Formats: sequence, structure tokens, C-alpha cells
Amino acid sequence: MTEKQTKIIGWMGTTLSILMYVSYIPQIIGNLNGNKTSFIQPLVAAINCTIWVSYGLFKKDRDFPLAFANLPGIIFGLIAAFTAM
Repeated sequence: MTEKQTKIIGWMGTTLSILMYVSYIPQIIGNLNGNKTSFIQPLVAAINCTIWVSYGLFKKDRDFPLAFANLPGIIFGLIAAFTAM
């Protein structure tokens, strides 16, 4: 696989990951409307994403696709978890 192909796959994965975490929006809306869901899964997702963002940004050769792919998971995971409580 060429470097260009690897970058394309990395950014495709980033896009799909962002879409996955943006899909928390309906859950957040439901939580705010009184249809509470469990807070555990989004909280664990937020913790997991925090680890991956830290890894991507603080390793010697920064991995921006990895960090950007997981950043929305921190934000939306925490919002979903807190609105579920």
C-alpha cells in the first residue's frame, strides 16, 4: 500500500469515526426530553477516546487522523453521559 493510499484510508476512518460519535445526538436529545438511557457506554467511550486523542497528539510522530477521529467521542460521549444522569 502506498503512502497516499494509507493517508486516504486514515482520513476515511477519521470521517467514519466522527460520524459514529455524532450519532450520539439523538440519544442526547432523547435524554433531554426525559427518555433517559444508560450513561455507562457513552462515558466509557469518552474515556477511551481521551486515551486515543492523547496518544495521537503526544507520541513522537503525531497521528492527527487518530486524534481527530476520537475528539468528537470525548465531547459527545460526555454530553450523552451527563444528560443521561
